Formats: sequence, structure tokens, C-alpha cells
Amino acid sequence: MIETSTNGESSKGYLEIFAIPGIPEIETGDDVAERILESALRSGIVLEDGDILVIAQKIVSKAEGCVYASEDVEATVFAEQMGKYTGHDPEYMELVLRHSRRIVRMAQGFVISQTHHGFVMANSGVDSSNSGARGRMVTLPDDPDKSARRIKESIEASTGRRIAVVISDTFGRPWRSGQVNMAIGIAGMRPMLDYRGLKDNDGREMKVTQIAVADELASAAELVSGKTKRLPVVIVRNYRFDPAPGTARELVRDEEHDIFK
Repeated sequence: MIETSTNGESSKGYLEIFAIPGIPEIETGDDVAERILESALRSGIVLEDGDILVIAQKIVSKAEGCVYASEDVEATVFAEQMGKYTGHDPEYMELVLRHSRRIVRMAQGFVISQTHHGFVMANSGVDSSNSGARGRMVTLPDDPDKSARRIKESIEASTGRRIAVVISDTFGRPWRSGQVNMAIGIAGMRPMLDYRGLKDNDGREMKVTQIAVADELASAAELVSGKTKRLPVVIVRNYRFDPAPGTARELVRDEEHDIFK
């Protein structure tokens, strides 16, 4: 059984964060859950109840066929204009436009846009790095929460263990330099730890504090996975999460409370 806790503390006073090595290059149609279990078996890693699998978005996108070759993308006139303004190839800008709900800001080198999922990020998450070949571009999964659920259910059915899955991607941050990994897909856990209504150490009732633990787990996992280590799947162990049908969409601030829009 998973040890549950409303305070999200470690069940042992510490966390274990380690990668599953040997995940092969993922191609369209691959079963991500199957590849994870095969690699874990080869490495002698046994999943435990309460493990959280943090999975890089890129391998999920590749498995789901969210991969495009430049020659297969026909750029519109607007995409060509955007390419000249930003310095990107027009085919790349075309994919950014196709996967954008709205453009927030454009500047030399990048576009800040809101994806159809609601994420506000650079270039709608369209990325050429670690795409598998030159001239290839990878977009976000159509429904990362659904992808996370599918992987979770498959692994649980094969192992009999109860786990959670977080699909992560890299985001820039307004008013802060550098990027961090955050959750774009979640299954099996609440994405936030809600302190509202609890008392702080001075006895004052907390009114607004909600910690985005799914984002914290994604960022912690990146310390192990890195960008060039070929370690796209990380296990976080001993974190007592609240098992629930959570989603990453819960982390997206709705328009009513978006004071910067």
C-alpha cells in the first residue's frame, strides 16, 4: 500500500532519485511503458508501491508520432514573416503556430505562446534538440495527461504496483534566468499540496499557499536525467504523495486569475 500523507513528507526522511538506464531510442508506435519495464528489468530495478516515474516529454511525443521533418511542413506566409523576425526557419514557425492558442510575445530568437493545453512557454514546446535526426522537430503530446494515465495503467497492470507518473518538459520563467523542468502530464497523484486552512508555525491560518509538488518532482528529476545523458526516465522514491486522478491542467492558472494577461 502507498503511505499517504497530507503534508507530502518523505516516508523515510529522505528521497531517492535515480534514473532507469538503457532506455532505447524511441520511435513512432513504441510502447513507452514496455520500454521502461524492459530497461528496468535489464538493470535489476524493481518498481515499488509509491514510486513516481518522471518521464521526459520527448520520448512520449516520439512514441505518439509527434515528429515532423522540415520538408513535410508547408509554411504559410505568416510563418515565413515570423521566421524572418525571430531568426527561425519558417517550417519551425509554422509548427509553433499550429500548436499555439495565442501568441503572447515575439522577439529575436523566440516566441512566447500559449499552447492548446493552456501552457505558456517558448515556441509552443516545439523542439529540435534530441529529435533523433537533423531537420526533425518534435511537438508536445496532444494530451499529456492521457499519455501519463496510459503509461501508469500499463505499468501497474504488468507489475501489480501502484505508482504515479509525471511527464516533464523544460520551461523558462518570467523574471528569473534559466529554465526548470515542470509537469505537463500527471497521473495517479494530486499535483499540488494545499496548505490553505492549516496553521503556520506561528499559529496563523494560511490563506493561499499551494505548493506545485508535481513541478518540484519534475525539476528534481532533471538533476539526474540532464539533457544529454540519455536518461529520460527517473524514479522518485519515498515521497508520500496523495493518490488521486490528478492532472497537469490543474496547474494551469485560469484566465479569471491571470492578472498578467
